[in-house]
Amino acid sequence: MKLLNEFLPILAFFIAFKAFDIYVATGVAIGITLLQMAWLVYRNKPISKMQIFNGLIILVFGGLTILLHDKMFIMMKPTILYWGFALALAISMYVFKKNLIEMILGKEIEFQTSSPNSIWSKINLSWIIYFAFLGGLNLFIANNYSEEIWVNFKLSTIGFLLVFILLQGLWMSKYIKNKSSEES
Repeated sequence: MKLLNEFLPILAFFIAFKAFDIYVATGVAIGITLLQMAWLVYRNKPISKMQIFNGLIILVFGGLTILLHDKMFIMMKPTILYWGFALALAISMYVFKKNLIEMILGKEIEFQTSSPNSIWSKINLSWIIYFAFLGGLNLFIANNYSEEIWVNFKLSTIGFLLVFILLQGLWMSKYIKNKSSEES
């Protein structure tokens, strides 16, 4: 359910774009994002830093898109978001010596190795590379292809993410400690 909430603004943007145009779609994405945050506040649920970061970026770049009637602002938003994530992961890892991926998933996953830090480092690095690549790819498509192709690409990033998570899960599975064998 949480994953659906993350993708809802993208899906709403895509549908509104197909029905209207990029400016209406941008307004819809802003509205959905704000409604999601308001719903969390209403339900006394925490708003994650990632949601706040994404919300600020959609407000700023989406707002500039509508205000200045310039679609390049909204087309750059995913690059800023992805590169922001890559930068946050890299700075936390290499400057502050904290692995954000491990902090998020470490309570759920235990590795059956004497050096789990090296596995967590590889996972973190793979996310840095993934986000950096996706940001660059978005920039390339936004600057070299039509608005329609860019919107279709933006929707396809949901699939890219799911495939990336699946492949990473398959790779990690050979290192994950089997809880059922511990209970025996």
